[in-house]
Amino acid sequence: MGVKHAREYVDILGELKEALNSIGDGYLFFEMETEDWEQLEQPQRLELMEALADDVFYALGEDPVIHVGGGIVTYRPKHHIIEVSVDEKESRIIRLI
Repeated sequence: MGVKHAREYVDILGELKEALNSIGDGYLFFEMETEDWEQLEQPQRLELMEALADDVFYALGEDPVIHVGGGIVTYRPKHHIIEVSVDEKESRIIRLI
């Protein structure tokens, strides 16, 4: 099925990466220990978040709700958005068109 989008994939991926990076414990998706995450340099963390964003984007085509650490990523095809619930107070919207 896949996530339908009209915007450039690289732009969507960049916004999704930033939103996922806002989830404080998003690295748990990789089954990574906190100590291991904290030892990574910022460029390495961003590289992992970009890989996560890519994986999540394609996985949303099969499962519209994915848990990433304490956050939730939801694909809303009727609204042409991906919603990233960072925590109970903050959500980020990534527009697909």
